[in-house]
Amino acid sequence: MHSPRAVSPQDDIYDPAFVKGVFDRCSKSYISFSWLFSFGFTERWRKQCVEALRLPAGGVPVGYDLMAGTGEVWPHLFRRHPDIGSVIAVDISSGMHRLALERLHGERSHKIDFREDNVLRSDLPDGSCDFVVSTFGLKTFDAGQHRQLAALVARVLRPGGAVSMIEASDPKGWWLRPLYLLHLKLLLPLIERTLLRGAQDFAMIGTYCSNFGDARAFADMLRAEGLEVEFRRYFFGCATGVSGRKPVGTA
Repeated sequence: MHSPRAVSPQDDIYDPAFVKGVFDRCSKSYISFSWLFSFGFTERWRKQCVEALRLPAGGVPVGYDLMAGTGEVWPHLFRRHPDIGSVIAVDISSGMHRLALERLHGERSHKIDFREDNVLRSDLPDGSCDFVVSTFGLKTFDAGQHRQLAALVARVLRPGGAVSMIEASDPKGWWLRPLYLLHLKLLLPLIERTLLRGAQDFAMIGTYCSNFGDARAFADMLRAEGLEVEFRRYFFGCATGVSGRKPVGTA
């Protein structure tokens, strides 16, 4: 297990090196922890994110899974779209990278290429994919990085290509929001300290979620890049997402 690391006020929690460290250290427990403390909703939301992905008709689609983590969206993706030709999965965390490779099942391992890289500095070619999907990676970026990501999505999609992304969010306006925030900010760090002997890594995931708010601003950024985008709310806004397409006839 990686050594614990406390967060100081001087840390830039959106610096790629910081983000990589957080997810490298918590990667071994990430799958079980995220499922348990979302009460299983993360799996449901991944499935709904894929259901919102409207792939272009015909052909053999290829695409990107950005901030791919441990690849938990892949079973949903290939089950709903068995005609997918290939997926390039990009993630900055070597710990997540290793775990994702371990989870590759034989029937689809030949269709997935995992790249350990900072997606905002990646050299993904222009117009190189039919779809972009991302589940629970948006929260690790600040507003400026979100604008870079929106530009990248618009750049790599072919005309007619589809995008769908989802992120845990702050359910403002929901009458149970105080309990949600108590769970996120108090219970989650407490369980981590007492049972997992961590040092704020899973608690940092809660911080990222709180800071993120919801996906409305990111939806606007994608629209500013020329995409047709719908903002979506899931389970009273505990998760939000974006889905849409790059209009045919655009460069």
